Amino acid sequence: MKTRPEPFLWLLFSAGGMAAALMIPVLLFLFGVAFPLDWISPPDHAHLYAVLHHPITRLVLFGLCVLALFHWAHRFRFTLYDGLQLKRFSALIIALCYGGAVAGSVVSAVLLLSV
Repeated sequence: MKTRPEPFLWLLFSAGGMAAALMIPVLLFLFGVAFPLDWISPPDHAHLYAVLHHPITRLVLFGLCVLALFHWAHRFRFTLYDGLQLKRFSALIIALCYGGAVAGSVVSAVLLLSV
């Protein structure tokens, strides 16, 4: 019996959706609305720099990026399959979607390690 990676991909899809739904709106609100409009006093540059250099912060940001990218890849794959009826290009779609998620994960790792 051949094992398929489908359950693992569904796990990444659901975890990515949950992480993105909980964390990204908060970050967008804080850094896109509340701090620029001075609703909340923004932290100074030195404090944010210190927080970003903590290994747990980098790990959380990396996890958020990876999970969100795999959530996108899985959703986009099935949008192309079912929405546009492109099942005949299955191998190419899988390679591009999940390859893009892996490439984005590598880019996020490089950026977080270079800070």
